[in-house]
Amino acid sequence: MHRILLTTLLLSAALPAAAQESASTPAAPGAQAPTSAPAATLSQEQIVAFNKAVTDFTAGQQAQQKGDNATALAKYEAALPAIRDAVKTQPDKIENVNFLANALYAAAAANAALQKLDAVATLYEESAPHWRKVVAAKPADAQSRGVLTGVLIQLGNFKLGKQDKAGAAPLYVEALPLARKAVAEQSNPVNRNLLLAALIGASQTSEDAALKAEAATMSKAMIADGTVDAANQPSAQVLAQAAKAG
Repeated sequence: MHRILLTTLLLSAALPAAAQESASTPAAPGAQAPTSAPAATLSQEQIVAFNKAVTDFTAGQQAQQKGDNATALAKYEAALPAIRDAVKTQPDKIENVNFLANALYAAAAANAALQKLDAVATLYEESAPHWRKVVAAKPADAQSRGVLTGVLIQLGNFKLGKQDKAGAAPLYVEALPLARKAVAEQSNPVNRNLLLAALIGASQTSEDAALKAEAATMSKAMIADGTVDAANQPSAQVLAQAAKAG
């Protein structure tokens, strides 16, 4: 019943200044407490590769903004290995984790535009733990929370499309409180549609009558006020009609 949503690209942070910081201001060995292991640093080769990745990513963004998704994807794919390597070396440098999450998300958007949907699912799967880490480190960052929520819903939709309800269910469960928080902070159509998408997915993977009723009620309300988006419209109409029949 679910369909693939082509999520609008949202970049939650500027390109990481950490690339230049790694090159010019490495941590002094004595700065750590005696009982702490010194933080890993990037090698000169890694720094050069990472800074080239920043350049490639920027070129990808410029191409994507012009609608040239093939060039954008090539640039993102060129950038990703060095960003992954930097994050593997320095997993706690949140700026670089955020950069990797953004780069994966941007590559997924380019693949979606090129109708390479299997690649979208793979990239979303890889990006999810990085988005979780960013959101945990920056709980007030509503934009990153919104991206994580959308990624979780998309992954649920991919699994549900393959009849994997057991795999989809926990993704919608994880997405729901994030979506509810977004609506509580700002009840605009974008956030309400994100919550509705999570409720639609949850209603299809859970026997919870309260969730199903909430999904139906929200569907009816958003259809009535004209704020339901095109991606949610088909499922919302089914839920609204089922509620009327019941």
